[in-house]
Amino acid sequence: MSAPTVSRTVGLLLLLVFLALTPGLAAQSSSATTSTASCYLDDGRQVYLRYVPVATNKEKISNGKPMIPGGVPMTLFTEAQLSLGSSVIPVGAYTVYPIPARDHWTLAVNKNVTPGATYDEKQDVARAPMETAQVAQPSDALEIAFAHVGERCTLRVYIGKTASFADFTAK
Repeated sequence: MSAPTVSRTVGLLLLLVFLALTPGLAAQSSSATTSTASCYLDDGRQVYLRYVPVATNKEKISNGKPMIPGGVPMTLFTEAQLSLGSSVIPVGAYTVYPIPARDHWTLAVNKNVTPGATYDEKQDVARAPMETAQVAQPSDALEIAFAHVGERCTLRVYIGKTASFADFTAK
């Protein structure tokens, strides 16, 4: 099978996983509207993250506790094998948990994508520190974006006056 055919096959499989998970996630939070942030690698493979863009005045952020906006974990879908810190993340679907702290944040990528499951640190496939900074203009809602440079997708998380960043690098 050629590389473009494999890439399309993997993309189709990820789409099927996404469609299979969507009804269960909708049942968790029927009023939650989701947003998606995407990153396209140079070879056409995609990395994207689905999340609930909660209002900052309605979401309590607790230091040391995984952030689960709107009660629904963020979901990462990747068509490429990635590295985060020193860990390798295989192609597939994962839940993503930013974990805030007073002076730094941590990003946990977890293999449990079962709707309604609680966060279990033992199922993390990757965990890495996030760069954290304060921004002059606070955001009114959780904002997620990717910045793309070469084979790297930098996840950007903005909430209130905090901005946190983590690099995913394609293998």
